[in-house]
Amino acid sequence: MIREVITYPNKLLREKSKDVVKFDEELHTLLDDMYETMIDQNGVGLAAIQVAVPLNALIINLPNEEDIQDKEDLIEAINPIITHKDGEQIFMEGCLSVPGFNEEVKRAQHIIVEYYDRYGNKKVMESEDFLAVAWQHEMEHLSGHLFIENLSIIKRKKFEKEWKKKLKNK
Repeated sequence: MIREVITYPNKLLREKSKDVVKFDEELHTLLDDMYETMIDQNGVGLAAIQVAVPLNALIINLPNEEDIQDKEDLIEAINPIITHKDGEQIFMEGCLSVPGFNEEVKRAQHIIVEYYDRYGNKKVMESEDFLAVAWQHEMEHLSGHLFIENLSIIKRKKFEKEWKKKLKNK
């Protein structure tokens, strides 16, 4: 089922998500719905809080070399934690909760993440480049932050001004 993606400035996006304790059918339904929603919205990642569910769950599905999002490549991460990060990269980011806005954000180049899959099996993944960006972006959502908070004060003020104008013209 496709769910509504909540958008900035919805206060729920500022909420810190809670750890998942039950790896059950309800969680599986949430993950399946998140996938359908992300694909419907042309996204590459989605955190549960973006569909108004404050749980530490996220999904990432980057396009492959043929620019296709193959469900075989889908990452479902429950209670993820970054255990290592190094390097630096700047990447043009967007967000389904801040539609129509893209900006360059500085992130770690290389990370290691520990997480659980939908069945509660522990996983470790090493990532770099775009995948590392996606992990860091989605994990920020779980702690109640948005990528726009990483912008310089000048870029942030410009964003807020443009966003207010956009909301007024809806």
